[in-house]
Amino acid sequence: MLEHPLPTPPEEDRTLSPHTGYTRAHWEATADQLLTAALRYATPGHALIDLPGPPSKSGVRSDGLEGFARTFLLAAFRTSGASGKDPHGFLERYTAGLVRGTRSPGRDDAESWPEIGHHGVQGQPMVESASVALALRLTAPRTWDTLPDADQERVERWLRGALRHTPAPNNWYLFPLTVAGFLESVGRGDAETRHAIERGLALLDGWYQGQGWYSDGDGRSFDHYNGWALHFYPLLHAHLVGDQALLDRLGPRLREFLDGFALLFDANGAPLHHGRSLTYRFAAVTAVALGALTGQSPLAPGATRRILSGALRHFLDRGALTSDGVLSLGWYGPHEATLQRYSGPGSPYWASKGFLALLLPPEDPVWTATEENAPVEGPDSTLALPAPGLLIQTTGRDGLARLHNHGSFKLDIREPERAPGNPLYARLAYSTRTGPTSAANTPDNDIALQARGTRSARLRISPLAAGPDWLASWHRPVFPEGGPVLPSARIESLTLARGRLELRVHRTVGVPAGTPIHHSGWAVALAPGAAAETDQTAEVRLDGPEVTSQLLGLYGWQTQRAARAPQGTAYGPWALVPELTATVGAEPAGTVFAALASLTGEPGASPLTGQATAEVSGLTVVVRWADGARTVVDFGTDVPSVTEEET
Repeated sequence: MLEHPLPTPPEEDRTLSPHTGYTRAHWEATADQLLTAALRYATPGHALIDLPGPPSKSGVRSDGLEGFARTFLLAAFRTSGASGKDPHGFLERYTAGLVRGTRSPGRDDAESWPEIGHHGVQGQPMVESASVALALRLTAPRTWDTLPDADQERVERWLRGALRHTPAPNNWYLFPLTVAGFLESVGRGDAETRHAIERGLALLDGWYQGQGWYSDGDGRSFDHYNGWALHFYPLLHAHLVGDQALLDRLGPRLREFLDGFALLFDANGAPLHHGRSLTYRFAAVTAVALGALTGQSPLAPGATRRILSGALRHFLDRGALTSDGVLSLGWYGPHEATLQRYSGPGSPYWASKGFLALLLPPEDPVWTATEENAPVEGPDSTLALPAPGLLIQTTGRDGLARLHNHGSFKLDIREPERAPGNPLYARLAYSTRTGPTSAANTPDNDIALQARGTRSARLRISPLAAGPDWLASWHRPVFPEGGPVLPSARIESLTLARGRLELRVHRTVGVPAGTPIHHSGWAVALAPGAAAETDQTAEVRLDGPEVTSQLLGLYGWQTQRAARAPQGTAYGPWALVPELTATVGAEPAGTVFAALASLTGEPGASPLTGQATAEVSGLTVVVRWADGARTVVDFGTDVPSVTEEET
């Protein structure tokens, strides 16, 4: 028997919200449900929320703080968006926990919070300090202002640990910025807080790569952190403090980011499955809500709510909550491969950031306008983003979005390349309906050499060239430690999107003739023991419950198969991967390989056979499409070039 029964969800409104049925009331009810369920696991003094599940590498006490801080942020969005109304008494419990947790930080008892340390040495509390500070900033009249001076001093002392220790060399520098912003908002600013804010903003400018994309630290790490951290913290700070100059500087970057990012939400509501920390799920909509809140969105209000509510409902309908109403560690249900070592039971509650939308008042057009189609439901589109090295491809008939990766990887500029790499970054492509296979299984959407029985990995990805509907990059094939080394070897890769089709062309450089090479397509989650269709012209076809994956060799490929991936993906416990194999030949034509791939949600997808043919002369690939158009890909110059001739 629950002490506080979970709230009953409101009725759907298919007039106002024809796509999702969700209204603002559904967001409020979901927030209440999440908070009610999580608070049942609070310690007696409410300072820690010890949610069930395996601990993170930071340990149980840090995990308990994480559960408190991230749900406190949710409570702040919920109550601030309701003009301070708190009918369930959430803030009273969080205020009590705040006082109890900071009474004797670092003490080994049932309630005390861990002290904030350096990254790598008790650094996780620094992450949580940002949620605590932002929640206090939003609710100060009902939390901070109610505390006696002595309690305020203790809370401030704990928070200042974030200003006095070294963050990780990435988005973590925005956590001290957020703490400093709160302290200044309550009259406790000084040189230390000013430094934290100025330092964070200066680093942010250095990480900005253009087209709305920040790298998460030095290097080329582009993923969901761009929206739910790198845009979120500094722009929300500028909005709350009313810093128009900072809004004018950062706001247009968010608007440009949303031009492309808004395409990466499926018609079924799913965000793109790419990058780390995917257990945060509908936190992916944070930037969409932030754009509406700050007036920096290219989206109509009805399209904004379509994306927001679509993502929220997508996960709630697919088992993101356990039977007792707690967010699980995973994607739909629990899924270990989705997680990182820093993930603990409270980690999924960074999903709270998606509830930023509740800061929009009930009369805002985002809540009152009729839902419109999501951008992905429009005409088929391709959008090349050379700055991050990403190519977006959408198809309106099935509402599916794909992201082709020719520039994002998870390596700091100082880190060495080590195989097998990270499947959440190293793949050639990601989508809203498929996830990568595990590092121990056959990789999906990959190009790899084979030597001494081991395969190379794609790690550090360097952009080469771009056009309106194509991108090219190169990487050095890296083998596992103790494996072979191919000096000066590289693989150049090019993807061109055309409707649902993907032309994939690869060239090997400095690779010995006779070296085996493998190329794979989209992994499809299937029932264990499922089979694939392979026709006489070398097309591999995998028909899954929601998608069909196809891969066809156009030039250079010799054999084909459906490889098993028994660890599955986030979309199912078992999967198959279409794969082509060949051997590298003599220069020049023997080093070029072309294939046609497709991922579609349309039932009865037509075969790839007959959609295109390819001829190679030297390092030039000529592709003739079924409609008579022609594409010429030339690898014979310093950088690849593409010439397209329509019918």
